Order: sequence, then structure tokens, then C-alpha cells
Amino acid sequence: MKNKFILFLLIITATNGFAQKVNSLPQPIVNENNSKTSCPFFTQNTKGIPVMSFVKEKDKETVLCYSLFDSNKKKFGKPIVIESSRGAELHGENAPKIIFKPNNEIIAVWGVNNPSEKKKYGGLVKYSQSFDNGKTWTKATNLVKDQSSIDQRYFDVDLLSNGEAAIIWLDSRTNTDKEGSTLYYAATIGKSGFQNEKPIAETTCQCCRTDLFITKNGKINAAFRQIINDEIRDMVLTTSNDNGKTFSQPKRISPDNWKINGCPHTGPAMTENENGLHFSWYTSGGGTGVYYCNSSDYGKSFAKRNIVSDKPSARHPQITTLNNSAIIIVWDETVTKNDNMSVKIGLQHRDKNGKIISTKFISQKGKTATFPIIKSINKSQLLVAWSQESTDENVYYKVVSIN
Repeated sequence: MKNKFILFLLIITATNGFAQKVNSLPQPIVNENNSKTSCPFFTQNTKGIPVMSFVKEKDKETVLCYSLFDSNKKKFGKPIVIESSRGAELHGENAPKIIFKPNNEIIAVWGVNNPSEKKKYGGLVKYSQSFDNGKTWTKATNLVKDQSSIDQRYFDVDLLSNGEAAIIWLDSRTNTDKEGSTLYYAATIGKSGFQNEKPIAETTCQCCRTDLFITKNGKINAAFRQIINDEIRDMVLTTSNDNGKTFSQPKRISPDNWKINGCPHTGPAMTENENGLHFSWYTSGGGTGVYYCNSSDYGKSFAKRNIVSDKPSARHPQITTLNNSAIIIVWDETVTKNDNMSVKIGLQHRDKNGKIISTKFISQKGKTATFPIIKSINKSQLLVAWSQESTDENVYYKVVSIN
């Protein structure tokens, strides 16, 4: 009888394309009294080991940390503190990030507040380098040296095909009277940090995160929300085939035609498999919710969008590819049940062509969970993490298995 009961539980947890362990609960990245964690971000080191960075706040002081994933224990290890990052800004849409270069250099990038008379909520981007596997870090360096730049935020990083690190960000410097920020690009040169910054697009939506993605063949892809004809704020893609020397004119990922006089604070995400690029984003143009589309020719044209979640509260999508080429999308949305409101993390499994296989929620019931991130481990497992409100806000994560 006992064995039949266990089998019954396993069958229930394996429905809808998912096979999660019974009673598999999310785990906090840090279990420490009087401290909070937020702003998670996934990457991997030079050995392919998943790494999560996050911001820890204690006694009103913030610092960027990161932990390596133990695949045997299915847990993240003891956090490593990046001392030079003290004062890092807490912002889920502008989360700090780290990147591991093949030369064993680690670069940490984060934002800090920079209020001024011209820009009350301005910010700066700083970075620090480690050349000894995270034991010591250089003094924090300003990404932008130009004093006329009073606001830099919503950055993203990725590795170029030559092993250098590239970065994009939204900048207050503009060469037009039109509304919006400017998208800038820079890359590292050896151990000398980020160099040769340049603008690559204008009239960008000021407060939506950007996404930088380098394909396996070395093509640079930068997705962002652009202000089109002074009133439409839709997602676009600009690309470079010459390692960042030149970039294409931005193309709309989808003609949503969202007319909004303000910034929705939710940016795009993209991934790749053998069928091309895959995108997910939020819009309220022609229907409200989180959407998906793909581009089989790597940005020359885009398939018609289809819905991931049609809930108006759905936000902050992230997307990745499993080793079997399947597509996984996560996002957060408000759920109301019996007059109780909470924010949950949705997870959608699609095949390599983008066809939906299954959809479900994976965060704890009754908890408010926001800004999910996602990282594939192999062809059937992935890591998902988010910021969760409880007694103290904390970053939680779990390993999810996909059939």
C-alpha cells in the first residue's frame, strides 16, 4: 500500500511535461540572520559550472556575491564576496552581473545611484576585475569616463568569439532631440577592461533591460525596447557580423505597435538552437501579456508572435535552451485565489520549433516571487531562481527536471 501511494505521488508530479521531485521546495541562496538577498543572475565559469551572482544587504549595506553550483549536491556553495562592489544598487531589472573570460579573468559589473539636478534617478555602471580566481578584486572602475554621461543603466554582458567580454548599456548621452536613451557598446581588450565605447542605437526606452547574446557562430545580437515614431515602444534587434565594428539598423522583433507614454520596466530575452534565435518579451500592443517568436534566419525576419501568458500582470520573461534544443521560458505574474493575491513564477516548456508542450507555476504557493532567471544544466534539467518576499526578502532557487 505504501509503495502504491509513492507511485501515485510520482505520477502526479510528472504530468504536464514536468518531472519534479516530490516535496521539492525552493532553497534560499543564503540562510543568514539579519540579511537580505536579491537581484539574481546566472552565468557559468570557464569549466562550465553554473554560477549565480546576487546582492546581499546587511545593516543597510549592499555587496555583490556569487556562488558555484555543486551538481552532485544540487546546491550552490558558500558565497564569495566581491568587496569592491559595496554600495551596489538593488534593482531587479538592472541586476548586477559577472562574466568569466577564457583567460581566467572574472569581471563583475553593477550599478550605483547617481542622482543629480538633471537626472533625479540617474545611475552609473561600475566594474571590477579578478585575476586570481576571485580571491582579490581591483578597485571599482567607472564603465564610462565621459563626465557628460550622467545616467548609465540596464546593461548586459556576454563573451565574444575571441574570448573578450562585451557589454551594452543605456546611456543619457544623445545626439537627437527625440525622447529616449542611447544604446552603447564596448568590449574588453586583454586585462585592460572595457574599451572603445560607441553608440549603436538611439531613442531607446529608458528603463527596460537590454539583452546581449552572442551566437555560436560569433554573431552579436542586441535586443532592446525602442521608441519608434515618438510614441510606439516595441522590441527591436540590432546585430553585428564583424565582432562589433559595425551594427545593423534595428529591426522590430514584432510589430506590436504599443503606444505608451512611459516605460514598462520589462525588457526582452533571447536564446538560440539549431532552428535560429528565439525571443520572449512583454507588451500591451495588440494584446497584453508575455509573447514568444523565433527567427530562423538569425534576425533577418521574424515569425508571427504567439502568447506565453495573456495575463496583464505577466512580466520579466527570461528564456533559455536545453541541451536537447527545447525552449524554456520563465516569467512572473500576479495570481489571485480566494481573495488572496500573490506573484508566482511561471515556466513554459516548448519544443525546438517553439511549439508549446506544457505550462505551470513552480514557485511556492502564497509567496510573492519576482524577477526569475533561468540556466540550463543538461538536456532535461535547469536551474530557476527568483527574488522572494518572506520574513526577509531572499533569493530562492530550485532544480527543475523536464520530461
